[in-house]
This record gives sequence, C-alpha cells and structure tokens, in this order.
Amino acid sequence: AKKWINIRKSYGNFYKVPRNQTKLTMMLENLGMNYDGRPHSGLDDSKNIARIAIRMLQDGCDLRVNERMHGGQLMTVSSSVPLEGAPAPQMPRYRN
Repeated sequence: AKKWINIRKSYGNFYKVPRNQTKLTMMLENLGMNYDGRPHSGLDDSKNIARIAIRMLQDGCDLRVNERMHGGQLMTVSSSVPLEGAPAPQMPRYRN
C-alpha cells in the first residue's frame, strides 16, 4: 500500500480536536462507544478503527487518502488533490 487514510488525522480534522485527543480509546469514548475486544490486538484494533470510520461517514465526513509513501518517505496528501479511481461507497445514514 502506497496510499492510505490516517483515521487519527481525519478524525482530528473533522471533529476539530488536537492530536493528543486522537488515541484510539479516546476517539471511541468521545463518540460514545466502548472498546470492543482486547487492547493492542491487531484484529480488535482494526475492528474498532472501522467502527470509528463508519461513524465519521455517518456524521458526514468525506474520508480521503491523506498520507502516502514516496521514495521511502512518508508524505501528507493535500485534501485538495482529486480522488483517483472509483468513487467511495455510500454509507447508510442511520445510527445504531
């Protein structure tokens, strides 16, 4: 993978919170969610990050690629760069 969405960065920008409030457990807590599973389990962390991403989409966030690797260096991708490829799937507008 050369491009990805850094959920911490997207969360901070969308909800207007400082970087020190974008730890996984804090993001879940601020969204009124509990951590599901065992902390630091790769699978459980991934599932919880996906729950955050779904909630952000439901709240109207336009998740875009915001980081990439170029020549072995981590780079930030500008939000003004047009999306490549197929359009993002549309998420339902309901809450659990």
